[in-house]
Amino acid sequence: MVYAMVLFPLFMAGIAAAIPMNRVRPWLLPFSAVIHFSLTVLVLVSPELAHETGWFVLDPVGKVILLVVDTLVLFSSFYAVGYLMQRLERSNRFFTAGILGFLGLTSVVTWSHHLGVTWVAIEGTTLVTAPLIYFNRTKTSIEATWRYLLVGSVGIALALLGTFFLAYALLRQGITPSLLLEDLVPLSPELSKPWLRAAFILLLIGFGTKMGLAPMHTWKPDAYGEAPAVVGAILAGGVTSCAFLAFLRVYQICLAAGEGAFASRILLYMGLFSMAVAGLFMVGQRDFKRLLAYSSVEHMGILIFGLGVGAPALFGTLLHVMMNALTKGVLFLSAGNIHRAYNSRNIGQVHGAFRRLPVSGILFFLGFLAITASPPFGPFVSIFAIVTGAFDAGKTPGAVLFLLFLLLVFFGMGRTVLAVTLGESPSRESQYRDTFLTAAPIILVMALVLALGLYLPTPLTELLQEAVSFMEKWS
Repeated sequence: MVYAMVLFPLFMAGIAAAIPMNRVRPWLLPFSAVIHFSLTVLVLVSPELAHETGWFVLDPVGKVILLVVDTLVLFSSFYAVGYLMQRLERSNRFFTAGILGFLGLTSVVTWSHHLGVTWVAIEGTTLVTAPLIYFNRTKTSIEATWRYLLVGSVGIALALLGTFFLAYALLRQGITPSLLLEDLVPLSPELSKPWLRAAFILLLIGFGTKMGLAPMHTWKPDAYGEAPAVVGAILAGGVTSCAFLAFLRVYQICLAAGEGAFASRILLYMGLFSMAVAGLFMVGQRDFKRLLAYSSVEHMGILIFGLGVGAPALFGTLLHVMMNALTKGVLFLSAGNIHRAYNSRNIGQVHGAFRRLPVSGILFFLGFLAITASPPFGPFVSIFAIVTGAFDAGKTPGAVLFLLFLLLVFFGMGRTVLAVTLGESPSRESQYRDTFLTAAPIILVMALVLALGLYLPTPLTELLQEAVSFMEKWS
């Protein structure tokens, strides 16, 4: 099954690159996404299909991330058709092929149990998404693309060095080195502790750069600000989720090695620091797309903080991967519509979105409420679970700071969002209006975020509990 899930989107990417018709090419996105999502559902309901070889096994944590990314890409693919049909003045050849290539590479990340293969796939996601940032062909977009490539390459290089350190931690003890999880995890207690700790720090910095953790987040504001809305959604919900999964593999090895306390301290500090930096940059932010970039920095900090809390917050942390990805989809796609209607990202020129673009304006506002953990939306459930887990684990000072940073983010983000949505629309009217394909997918994602806040389906709860049990057995 892994070969079908990897090769099918890559094959469709080749087809997209070969098709000369600009109007036909975008429809390959929803076609491929629907088939890929169907394969994902088939694997989830048929556990016997989740085992291929020693290198490719879809474990419970991989299942969660695969479901998250596939759901986001599924809805985004329909939006992409509506967006690209309005941008027929530009060739969408590489845009379409890049998204399909990303879908195939994320399948490699979620299935891989070999850290070397995971590293290659993570780097691959950088290479296929970078050209998408440059779609608008402006000076600022090329600068954002190069920053994304340079910062991401430095981060992934440090992750490669950390992977070498991990292998050397075995060699140092006279054990034949291996990067296969099935070998590494049982041998973790034998690893050289100094080399393991050094590997952990390097891998945290490396994969943390891909996630956009502060202070390795410098590529995010430019990349998210310049990228088309659908690309921002994929970066914020897809690339970051894959990088988080890669780091979860490393965290699993540290737990098995008895280094959970060492890892926990670092993760708690890094998580809170990322939230604090994001909150400070949100205060007074006038560019509403860059605002979403700092929101992503904040939520990567939330995930790392939840991981640092440990077992009591694992359920909430894994649930939040899903809630963050879906809600970021709502925010980025609706923000993209608003940007197109006003041809500006600055709140000095953008206000009155409720009047000019009622559907996208309302969705943008609801997305803000959801991402700031307001009930009854899904992120409230996941963040509440992380906070209660922190108090239960005795991390009271960290939990208090966590709540204070959430409050800072709420006020900082709320000021910009209210400026965008409220007030009178500028007299200069735009021809842009919401269409079915650029509005309906966002409405459906927003409905899903609300529904998951009101009720978690039993199959989803069981999937998350299975992932938690899979992680806890090594703690």
